[in-house]
Amino acid sequence: MGANATTFVPAYVAGEVLTAADLSVTNSGIPVFATTVTRDAAFGGTGEKTLAEGQFAYIEDTNTTQYYDGAAWQPVGASGLTLISSTTVGNAVSSVTVSNCFSATYKAYKILFDGGTASAQCDLLGQLSGITSNYYVGIPIVDVATNGTGSYNVNNGSTFWVGFGSTNSTIANIDIHNPFATQYKYGSINVYIKQGTNNAGNGYISCVSNTSSTGFVLSPSTGTITGGTIRVYGYANS
Repeated sequence: MGANATTFVPAYVAGEVLTAADLSVTNSGIPVFATTVTRDAAFGGTGEKTLAEGQFAYIEDTNTTQYYDGAAWQPVGASGLTLISSTTVGNAVSSVTVSNCFSATYKAYKILFDGGTASAQCDLLGQLSGITSNYYVGIPIVDVATNGTGSYNVNNGSTFWVGFGSTNSTIANIDIHNPFATQYKYGSINVYIKQGTNNAGNGYISCVSNTSSTGFVLSPSTGTITGGTIRVYGYANS
């Protein structure tokens, strides 16, 4: 937690004696919170403000400024995509977990996986946190060098497909709707794989589950992956 982070937003009463700490919080401008969890805990308790429309907050772990519109927290000045998290994949790991990237702030998200390599040819698989079934995937695959075609399909699987793991680079672009909401999730994927020759595909992903998810895990079906970056962006709601 940073030097300016706070854990409460005070509401003073007539005649109350204010301490130096009270004045520091009061004079700090927009309150700064480590995460959205500490932000939410700072309102409505004893001696704290009641959360109301027009409240601002700065979140350290995502470097974003937000305002409360009376129903939900919204990003300030958002016009399109806002970077929520960036995770660098380590060396020879069997899985990568991206936590606390989905919330009520956004309805739809973009996940970019860029540049990772695998120890052996494999499938790169994803799984939303807390959801281990009901994934459906349909992706036609084209070899852009030979025009050969294929497909990757999942029917009520335990994971969704992110792409082929290869000793060359893999790039995946996933849009997903409603991961945090208590309703079905759905989206699309575009993937490019330098796998011997050049392969590319695009298709759909869906998850028939009402479970709310706050993150996801990426893992190879066999072996390990090394390097690359996983970035998660939120689409502005308006």
